[in-house]
Amino acid sequence: MLFKYLLSFLLLSQVVVSHPKYSYHSDAAISYYGCNYLVRETASFCGEKFAGCTCHNSYAIATIAGCLNDGKAPDGSEKAYFAYCEKYNYGTITEEMYWAAYENYTKYAVYPYEIEDYNMSVPYEVPLKLNSTLIKYYKQSYYNDYGNLRDSLYYGSGMLGYWALVFLLSGIVHWTKVLFPAFVKKFVGPISNCWRKNVTLPALFKKDKAKDISCYKVFNFLAPSRIESIIIFGFCLVTTFCSAYGLHYFDEDVLYADREHAMLKYCSDRTGIIATILVPLLILLAGRNNFLQWITGINFATFITYHKWVARVTFIEVVIHAAVWTKIFKLDNEMSEYYALNLMVWGAVATVAGGLSWILSILYLRRNWYEIFLLVHIILAVFFVVGTWYHVIDLGYLEFLYASVAVWAFDRLVRVARLIHFGCPKAEVSLLANETLKVIVRRPKFWPAIPGGHAFVHFMRPSCFWQSHPFTFTVSPDSDENIVMYCKVKGGVTHGLYQYLNTYPGKTTQIRVSLEGPYGEPTPARAYDSAVFIAGGNGIPGVYSEVLDLAMRATVSSKKALKLHWIVKDYNSIFWFYDEILALSNTKVQCTIHITREKNHFDDDRISERNIDMHTSSDDSIPNEKKSQSPNFNSTDEVNANTISMFKKDLRHVSFLESRPSIENIVKAEIEESYGSVAFVTCGHPLMVDEVRYCCAHALYDSKGKRVDFFEQLQIWA
Repeated sequence: MLFKYLLSFLLLSQVVVSHPKYSYHSDAAISYYGCNYLVRETASFCGEKFAGCTCHNSYAIATIAGCLNDGKAPDGSEKAYFAYCEKYNYGTITEEMYWAAYENYTKYAVYPYEIEDYNMSVPYEVPLKLNSTLIKYYKQSYYNDYGNLRDSLYYGSGMLGYWALVFLLSGIVHWTKVLFPAFVKKFVGPISNCWRKNVTLPALFKKDKAKDISCYKVFNFLAPSRIESIIIFGFCLVTTFCSAYGLHYFDEDVLYADREHAMLKYCSDRTGIIATILVPLLILLAGRNNFLQWITGINFATFITYHKWVARVTFIEVVIHAAVWTKIFKLDNEMSEYYALNLMVWGAVATVAGGLSWILSILYLRRNWYEIFLLVHIILAVFFVVGTWYHVIDLGYLEFLYASVAVWAFDRLVRVARLIHFGCPKAEVSLLANETLKVIVRRPKFWPAIPGGHAFVHFMRPSCFWQSHPFTFTVSPDSDENIVMYCKVKGGVTHGLYQYLNTYPGKTTQIRVSLEGPYGEPTPARAYDSAVFIAGGNGIPGVYSEVLDLAMRATVSSKKALKLHWIVKDYNSIFWFYDEILALSNTKVQCTIHITREKNHFDDDRISERNIDMHTSSDDSIPNEKKSQSPNFNSTDEVNANTISMFKKDLRHVSFLESRPSIENIVKAEIEESYGSVAFVTCGHPLMVDEVRYCCAHALYDSKGKRVDFFEQLQIWA
């Protein structure tokens, strides 16, 4: 795992450093550009305005040398001069040639007005002195223009640096919790609790974080958590500063006709360069195989949140760049046809693709037509990158596109490698209670079943083999060589499988599958004195796999308390996970199942689907094998009452509470009962997850010196 992440980082670094062709301009180079332009505007030593004339004509070289040494020239400006001539193959100038030319300049140079009937189109065999004030104006003009190109690289890199700082701090916090849990437990004072209660734990407003916020039904959105919002807001402030700082105009500018033209050009360059620099980060944050996840401990859903906001900021920069450049194009009638086609057309392709990608990414479309959204999103991303590529192909910023393509290609390569490594075995796929898909598949020998992890499953059917969907998995209670995955039937692939399985007896068949994964990491709950897992409905598999792993690792003398609360609608909702709950009987996990409906009856069809035999014997032992006969009762009420009774007898290690639980009371009680630090881990319905988050945050002040932390397994990125 670590090798994979390091390899991706090294690959990205190599792509960037192997193409050092950024449009970077040092002060020395800018000083030369100003002099070169002034000389070409003043004289024609070769009989024409040939750019290479200043690199091989001795009088031109002497004039350039005089200009560079007028006043206090930046150190190394002559080296920038030599490099310019070498770069464009205009000629080679040595140190000896340059200083010899400068000596001739000091002896023989004259001002143009000293030459009778001076004509700048006529070549003269004498070095020319240039007006010191003009030299200053030309250098300053180039410093404003080319210096802005250089500063744009700095500021764009600063924006990447902002995220590097965020990830560094996140990594420090994450690995401190993992490596030094005893040290973390000491942070229980009023300052620490205040910070976590008001900043790191809560939702942005009130409780809604996992639950989407409705806005005219169609325009729903997910609000980031408070700490995520602070990070995003900080990024927006940094972006505003980096996009506007240092743009200024002076009245004697010789490159642009007026202030409007100059400021438009500066703004266009700044926003365009910043947007280009952000593209690799934009793609990296959206990748499944993102090495930053391992470094920072940040889950994929949070990275997707950051991806969305970086994408929005990038698109705003692109829109500003496009609008300003369009204005420049209208002002500049002398712009070449090549620039009109290359810059405007390909820039428009990238801008339109980015805009459509943003519009078509609204939550309503992602939730209702996810497969279509994903396909369209990828196609538009390709158009955006290709459009940007051809837009900047001659401007010196392709390195960032190289890095972007490398990040995307590496992510895809790793994903394909994961699929090949897992193979394409047959899996037993069942439909349970017409609402849940259960997939049992043998895992390769070296495929780790990460507690709390998930994998993307490809069902190898003609109608959907190219699509992948995330399933949380757990090790099968019958054999640790098999993993079991559950997924609630919704739309798309799961609904297609629902219809397919309904055509088979017992609603079970074998389908070849391939898994891309595993992804995810267990929470740091293993380091706490009490670990409380709260699951709702179909959110149980990941929570279960982690609490079971902790129970298997616990020693006989361990004082760690392991609690599992599972909230379901009725007893029928337990059947699909019956075997796993039964497997907790020989562990120290204290399991409580909350039944929320007032009337709880068994659906006999569901019982037969699971082939679970409730025992009529008075023997209190839990049998290792299923009995051959099912109970036979005379009435529906008797069936329900006796079935529930025997069901509880089989699961006698489970406490059943037939009422809607109070999350607040659960949190308070678990903190009160714990002798030390408490970790709450939750997954399930967004409303429940948000309630657990809220209650944990507000319980910090009453924790009585105990460290209380909240960890969320629910990941929403659709």
